[in-house]
Amino acid sequence: MRILSFCMMALLLTACHTRRPATPAELTMLVGTYTSGESRGIYSFRFNQETGASAPLATTDVSNPSYLTVSADKRFVYAVSEESDTTSALNAFALDAATGKLRLLNRRPTYSAAPCYVSTNGREVLTANYGGGTMAVFPLNADGSIGPVDTLFEGSTGGTDSVRQATPHIHCALYSPDGKYIFATDFSADRILRFAVHPKNCVPFRSEETFSVAPGSGPRHLTFSADGAFAYLISELSGNVTAFRYHDGQLETIQTIAADTLRARASADIHLSGDGRYLYASNRRQGDGIAVFAVDAATGQLSAVGYQPTALHPRNFALTPNGRFLLVACRDSGCIQVFARDADTGLLRDTHQDIRLDKPVCIRFV
Repeated sequence: MRILSFCMMALLLTACHTRRPATPAELTMLVGTYTSGESRGIYSFRFNQETGASAPLATTDVSNPSYLTVSADKRFVYAVSEESDTTSALNAFALDAATGKLRLLNRRPTYSAAPCYVSTNGREVLTANYGGGTMAVFPLNADGSIGPVDTLFEGSTGGTDSVRQATPHIHCALYSPDGKYIFATDFSADRILRFAVHPKNCVPFRSEETFSVAPGSGPRHLTFSADGAFAYLISELSGNVTAFRYHDGQLETIQTIAADTLRARASADIHLSGDGRYLYASNRRQGDGIAVFAVDAATGQLSAVGYQPTALHPRNFALTPNGRFLLVACRDSGCIQVFARDADTGLLRDTHQDIRLDKPVCIRFV
């Protein structure tokens, strides 16, 4: 008797059952994966943010959609195809949030290898291309489709790791909360690049001013507080979180604190809770898990309050809008773990409601 994989069962369930309307507690969850194994691309689920339960919705075939983002109006999804060669691309989809189905609008080459991050302000889309060491800028059309890549901004080198910082890598590119700037992590040069957003032209202006972190840090992902007063950076190689005070394009370092005390040199993602009281950072390769920090609302400084072990290789993770759950994409264990979150302490508890899926790497809620 042949045993059906989780993915095949999900497809059969999708085909054989009529979907009931979602309740107010239910979200559409999109998951990007690596497709080098059994995974086919982007998977959508219905996720109940009151109970932590999930159910499969739809599957969209696309190669290596390792990172994706949803437009502010929830109509469009932009996902990279992270390849190691010239087939790397950015994909634009129209989203039916009720069914979880994606319809391909178009696909554009990034002209730079291994795009691993994507963000949008509704006027253009940015990709951070790790392998090619560039940030690409794509203009958006009125129908949500993407125009050809307009500009490639190059990263640099200069870090102290002679192997992992030997060539340029851009790992993250995102807009500041005020919408006036773009910040990109220049991994191999141990700095953050700044670009001024042009009000009429999709091409941003690159500033000569950059913001440095300690040599050999390998800055990876950056996130801002909801009020725009602070920013937090996770560095992959040092395993440190750097806290910044932010104002009108300026990042002032106020603290550096360890997220990875084992120095596994593989820290990954960083996010704040919706209420801004707690910050979370993921670590891989040794002591795989999520570091938990309390945030001082007045100063923006962090204090460690706990550590939640996870399955293997936690990359991207996401908090539900109501803050009750934190979901972790554990690539090498083939699952998304669902953790309940204590809003008072910030600590996490495994609900054992794992979602089995091959090589999950990115989670987004709609």
